Amino acid sequence: MSRNEKFDRNLVAPGREIIKLERRIFMKQGLSLGALTMLSGCDVTDADSVQKVLWTMSRWNDGVQAAIFDVNKLAPTFPESAITQPFPFNAFYAETEAPRVDGSKFKLEIGGLVREKAAWNLEQLYALPQTSQITRHICVEGWSAIGKWTGVTFKTFLERIGADMTAKYVGFKCSDDYYTSIDMPTALHPQTQLTFRFADQILPVSYGFPMKLRIPTKLGFKNPKHIAAIFVTNDNPGGYWEDQGYNWFSGS
Repeated sequence: MSRNEKFDRNLVAPGREIIKLERRIFMKQGLSLGALTMLSGCDVTDADSVQKVLWTMSRWNDGVQAAIFDVNKLAPTFPESAITQPFPFNAFYAETEAPRVDGSKFKLEIGGLVREKAAWNLEQLYALPQTSQITRHICVEGWSAIGKWTGVTFKTFLERIGADMTAKYVGFKCSDDYYTSIDMPTALHPQTQLTFRFADQILPVSYGFPMKLRIPTKLGFKNPKHIAAIFVTNDNPGGYWEDQGYNWFSGS
């Protein structure tokens, strides 16, 4: 999400944010506010009433997406000739404002329903078995780009820390104050990756140094950058954009 759009959102009362977002989605999908009235019986002039219905519909949509998600179905992969040059920068701030993390002092914090809660430094993380993928990043704003990402399969990392694989969620806190969370089936998907390199180079600051989560089965805002902490939980931790009305599951 662009910096300007973030500022625009700050001018909107929090209680109206979900209405603004979902109205845009309805127009794209052909569902009018008149149809919403017929389906729900709510008064579209009542902001609280509309908000309640839209939140309910969004949560229902989460459930449907989760029900049809197939942990064995892979997202498309591409040859190196298809990589987007240059790969776009995207965040809720300008590229010059991306956090500068000191790799020599970095410690990845681990918490929640895991056996081993010791922090990890970059040397330990880089020593993990790594694979590469060339997959498409799909942004909620309507654009997409293909990049090459290298890192450890997230399932492997969760196994190393003794994560409770029966837990519902994995949450992420980032160095730029971003936060998000994913469902456990997505965390265990074979293409979900804790990424340390982009285009065979140490992950640049613009793309999330010291690490990001690459999830080709979800929209881009579900791929957190500059990860500082990971935790496993049975309580939905929400997310930066999700708490403002974006669909939580957001499969691509």
